[in-house]
Amino acid sequence: MTEKEKMLRGEPYFSFGEELAGERQHAKEVVFEFNRLEPSKVVERHALLRGLFGSAGGKFYIEPPFRCDYGYNIHWGEGSYANYNLVILDCNRVTIGDQVLIGPNVSIYTAGHPIDPVTRAQDVEFALPVTIGNRVWIGGGAILNPGVSIGDNTVIGAGSVVTKSIPANVVAVGNPCRVLREIRPDEIGGDHGSD
Repeated sequence: MTEKEKMLRGEPYFSFGEELAGERQHAKEVVFEFNRLEPSKVVERHALLRGLFGSAGGKFYIEPPFRCDYGYNIHWGEGSYANYNLVILDCNRVTIGDQVLIGPNVSIYTAGHPIDPVTRAQDVEFALPVTIGNRVWIGGGAILNPGVSIGDNTVIGAGSVVTKSIPANVVAVGNPCRVLREIRPDEIGGDHGSD
């Protein structure tokens, strides 16, 4: 089994082999080009990401600067938006649902390192997928750790550190991120101005 296959299966792997290093270098080149394009070159910027990502909705928007490890593990939903300085360490699958709002300075990490210092010193790491449901709002400065999922319609407060999965239809905040309250039925849906 290759190191890439181990990485994608969530098993310990060595990340500095030729194949993975080359793929990271390719992503760096594409992301560099994305970040350096003029602000008016929206179509060109997003064409670069479409070629890099595993999949992307017909309409999406990511503000530069943006960083990722590989790109091909990112699956970006329809109508989803990310503000400045999004970092995605996509050593495993990152699924971002439809109509997701991601605030500035958010970090999504699939990559982790062993607790054992001897193993860690051998450049061994692991990666677990991260899943964000539809219509999620992630506040600025939030950090999502390996293996977490966030359910549909949920709001993650600014500065939160998500270490465990968060269910759908809740407001969750803090470090570690915890459910603060459920979202009321009248807070979900399109009827915002009934008489």
